[in-house]
Amino acid sequence: MGDNQNKAAYNKSCHSLPAAAGTPLRGAHAHPRYVKISISANGEKMNRMEIVLIGPIGAGKSTIGKTLSEKMNIPQCSMDEHRWKYYEEIGYDSQVAEEIDRSDGFIGVYRYWKKFEIHALERLLEEHRDCVIDFGAGHSVYEDDQLLERAKSALSMFSNVVLLLPSADLEESINTLNSRTEFESEDDFALNRHFVEHKSNYELAKYVIYTNGLSVDEVAAEIMRKVSV
Repeated sequence: MGDNQNKAAYNKSCHSLPAAAGTPLRGAHAHPRYVKISISANGEKMNRMEIVLIGPIGAGKSTIGKTLSEKMNIPQCSMDEHRWKYYEEIGYDSQVAEEIDRSDGFIGVYRYWKKFEIHALERLLEEHRDCVIDFGAGHSVYEDDQLLERAKSALSMFSNVVLLLPSADLEESINTLNSRTEFESEDDFALNRHFVEHKSNYELAKYVIYTNGLSVDEVAAEIMRKVSV
C-alpha cells in the first residue's frame, strides 16, 4: 500500500450517520466537571468555545461538523484537510511511511504517524478559531502517555470537546461502526476497535454523545443543547 493509499484508508469515515442521545461523561472515564476552565501562566482564565468533535472512524465527526457549521453559521475545520501540511512542518517523509508499510504494514505506519498527529493537533487548535473542529480518529488517541498529556494540555482550554460514539455499550458501538465503514483488512477492524476501547478519547472529552437512534440534525441539536456556545 503506497502513502496515498494509506492516507485514503486512514481518512475513511461514515457520511450517513443514522443516529444520538447525549450525556456528560460519567463513570470510570468521567470528568469531575463537565466544563473545564484552564488557568494560563499569568493566572488568566482561558475558555475556548469552539466545538471539537472526536471519536473513532465512522463516528460521523465530519458529517456532524458540517451540520453544526451550517446551523451555527460558522466555518468547519476538518483535521483531514490540514493534517499533511502540519506533518511536513516537522519532517514527515512519505517515502519513510511507504518503507514502513512494506515492512510492518499499516499498523507500523500508524505508529510512525503519532508524533506528527500530536503536532497537527496542537497547530490546528492554535491556528483555527471561531469554527467547528473535527479531528481524524487517530488525532485523539495516544498510546504514549507523554503524547496524551500534550493532547490534554492543548485541549484543556476548550470547554466543548465532544466524543461521538454510537452507543454506551462498546461492543454495540464497534459493531455499528464496522457496518458503516468499508474496511479491507483485519488490521482496519482492530485499529478502530482500539480507537473505541482506548482511554484517550474518554480522558480528552468533556461530553459524550451517543448517536444510535437520532438523525444527523437531532445529533447536532443535542450537541448544541449540551455544550457552552
